[in-house]
Amino acid sequence: MNISAIPASDIYRSRFLNRWLNAKSSRSQELENISQFALSKASFTEILQKEITQGATLNAAMRRLRNLVLACLIKRDLNGTANLHEVISTISDFADFAIQSHLQYLMKEMLENHGQPYGEESGEAQELIVLGMGKLGGHELNVSSDIDLIFCYSEDGDTQANNQQRSLSNHEFFSRLGKKLIAAISEITEDGFSFRVDMALRPNGNSGPLVASFGMVEDYFLVQGREWERYAWVKARAITGRPEQISILEKIIFPFVYRRYLDYGVIESLRNMHHQIRAEVVRQETRHPERGINVKLGRGGIREVEFLAQVFQLIRGGRESVLRDRSTRATLLTLAEKGILDQGIVDQLMTAYIFLRDVEHRLQYLDDAQTHIFPANIDDQHIVAHMMGFTNVHSLNAVLIPHMHFVAEQFDEIFKDKSGQKDDALNTNNMSAPDANETIVAHLQTLGFLEIEEVAQRLSSTWQSAKMQALPEASQQKLAALIHSALKTISTQSDGQAVTVHRLLDFMEHIARRTAYLSLLSEFPHALQRVIRMMHASDWAAKFLNRHPILLDELLDESVLHQAPDWNVFSNEVRTLMEEQTGDIEAQLDSLRELHHALLFRLLAQDLEGKVSVEHLADSLSQLADVMVEAVVQAAWKTIASRHCEIPKFAVIAYGKLGGKELSYASDLDLIFLYDDDNQDAPASYAKLAQRFITWMTTHTSSGVLFDIDIALRPDGASGLMVSSVQAFERYQEKSAWLWEHQALTRARFCAGDPEIGARFEAIREHVLRLTREPEQLKRDVVSMRKKMRDANVNRSELFDLKHDHGGMIDIEFIVQYLVLRHSHDYPELTGNIGNIALLKLCGNLGLIDTDLANETANSYRLLRKYQHNIRLQGEERARVHIDKIAAAVGCSEALWDSLFKTEM
Repeated sequence: MNISAIPASDIYRSRFLNRWLNAKSSRSQELENISQFALSKASFTEILQKEITQGATLNAAMRRLRNLVLACLIKRDLNGTANLHEVISTISDFADFAIQSHLQYLMKEMLENHGQPYGEESGEAQELIVLGMGKLGGHELNVSSDIDLIFCYSEDGDTQANNQQRSLSNHEFFSRLGKKLIAAISEITEDGFSFRVDMALRPNGNSGPLVASFGMVEDYFLVQGREWERYAWVKARAITGRPEQISILEKIIFPFVYRRYLDYGVIESLRNMHHQIRAEVVRQETRHPERGINVKLGRGGIREVEFLAQVFQLIRGGRESVLRDRSTRATLLTLAEKGILDQGIVDQLMTAYIFLRDVEHRLQYLDDAQTHIFPANIDDQHIVAHMMGFTNVHSLNAVLIPHMHFVAEQFDEIFKDKSGQKDDALNTNNMSAPDANETIVAHLQTLGFLEIEEVAQRLSSTWQSAKMQALPEASQQKLAALIHSALKTISTQSDGQAVTVHRLLDFMEHIARRTAYLSLLSEFPHALQRVIRMMHASDWAAKFLNRHPILLDELLDESVLHQAPDWNVFSNEVRTLMEEQTGDIEAQLDSLRELHHALLFRLLAQDLEGKVSVEHLADSLSQLADVMVEAVVQAAWKTIASRHCEIPKFAVIAYGKLGGKELSYASDLDLIFLYDDDNQDAPASYAKLAQRFITWMTTHTSSGVLFDIDIALRPDGASGLMVSSVQAFERYQEKSAWLWEHQALTRARFCAGDPEIGARFEAIREHVLRLTREPEQLKRDVVSMRKKMRDANVNRSELFDLKHDHGGMIDIEFIVQYLVLRHSHDYPELTGNIGNIALLKLCGNLGLIDTDLANETANSYRLLRKYQHNIRLQGEERARVHIDKIAAAVGCSEALWDSLFKTEM
């Protein structure tokens, strides 16, 4: 398409433009002058005032201005001077201007006759809030479109009238004002009209009152609001009204339109709505076969692009504010930026959308008619083609039809019904029948199940439970289809079929009343397959998903699921969200948990498919914890009203598993808190921060918890202060700390907060670890501490305890700690927090222990961690195995222990 090459004669093929120009000789020059530049609200005001000054009424002047605006847009658009953005922005701005101007004039007239309306409860002056809906709300209006409006006011009450005025109720006042406004904008006069007005989207539609108080709107949403109305109210934009009252209304609209959870049930609702629209279009096409392509409601038309954008707004907008933009184009760009839709697909959708909107405008340029359908007259079709820069309608269609095919393909990708099944061997009827168990057994036999009786019994008991039978019919049908599909997949597993069925049905029972989750699994079958694989692989994963079913959304994009985390991007995302939600602690707590759980779930998925090693996973889980700790410190500090500085001089030090970067899925965090601040209020402020930090981490919200926190390793333990100054910590470590506290220090590191305090801590840590220690006394103390721990964790089973038994993980950790404390004075490189495996190998390389034994023990530690990790994934509390599985590995660690400590045992 090359609009700039359109001959000037084709521009005047607009019959509307010709009629308008021919009606007055001066208009041609007027159009030439005004079309040199894009129109603005300032232009509207200037032209309107000129008309009124020359004697026109506001109504007449506005209509003349409207015709001039349309003529200008036609000329600029067809000349290639204006793009789609300018056209739809200009006409939307003009609609706002017309509504505001007429309302201001009419309100003044009403106030003179009836006085100012006031709220009965607030006593505040009331104004009419005009909501623009549809394309006007999205600021993407068509040049010849009608405007969808809704009228609201804050609260009921009466006008304050003087003796010469007649008092009205607020409802009556605004009803009269609304009727006047509609007439002022839409009545056809000798000058035409400004806009056609459609009020059908208001509560209760055309049968409802013309205006609605906020209370009436809220009640309607709660009691009668329908699913399709959520789609309509996404676009609601206040054109008039007081900002504070508009803000109240938006808070009423928000929970109706958006859900706090990911609402995949909306796909089916929009699919049904689209089917109704398409059915009507097909009926019209059947009755009028001579009509051409419908670029708005036809297959692959503008409405399908809008549905594609808005379905993701309704699904995700409750949780992601960037998806609440009213513009279709802006929303499509956001979907690409967020990775929800592929950038290439969005680029093509945008190109198609712009092309379709351009064609739609040219259809309307012909006669200023509200049409979206190609005319039956072939000459008119060619005119439209010429306006689009094509030689004829055939060459236009050669571009238009592929665009519509692409839109239709993308629409089907999202909206096609994926839950339908031809094979309904198990359905709501036969699973609820008295002989259901026989039907289920026969079906399981057909599928080749190995544990038929156990699986059949569980299916029967679950389906016929009171909870399942009480579900709505639609939910039962979805659930039956999901179970039917799942059984086919589970039947292909070579082991654990019954276990997988038990775990899956536990999950299904848990989410059965949440139609959004049933819809997600129905709409995205690959997500169900992933759930089944995860539940087959891990009991812990199954229970985690039971606790956090909202994480199902993470299973939708396979490419994202397998990506390594980008920690900078994730940290920025967490920080930005905390800043946006400042002041709303509940939202911050939920967001922290949701972000943490989502990334943990992604790591879990990669782990279960063998994509990451245990060591790499532990590094990632530790990095994830670091990010959350940093975010909580900064966000919690801002909630302390008495804080004496904006940036806390405060640091969090990690010990234990987090300190050693060996965190697992369910690990708690061993932490201490340090500060370096001479302000007299510092101790109290940082103690309050530490307490608030623990509360933020451990509080159970609807989204679960972040971490359990253990601060027992702080100086003086349970009897010590919650936070310590850096100086006090240094004194304690040098003069009062027990040996086991120095052992713990070998795995400690700066985690979050002030980096300068972190550097001070690292210097103290290195100094303490490098202190000269009497070798034999050190050896005795380490062995004594290990004996105390072993006595406290006696293993009375016949299995080997990977953690506590002799030759197990704690023995290896004690070996490393002993070597660090024994030799760091001479070998400062041993103070590096590089992990037990690396430290063992380093000690071997330095000749402090036998090199081969060092490497073998390092490999033993890796193997024991892997066994422990796999056992924990199955939900076992204690990590124990038959000794024959790890005898060789344990033999190595026992040999190293004996070489160092045998004389002390």
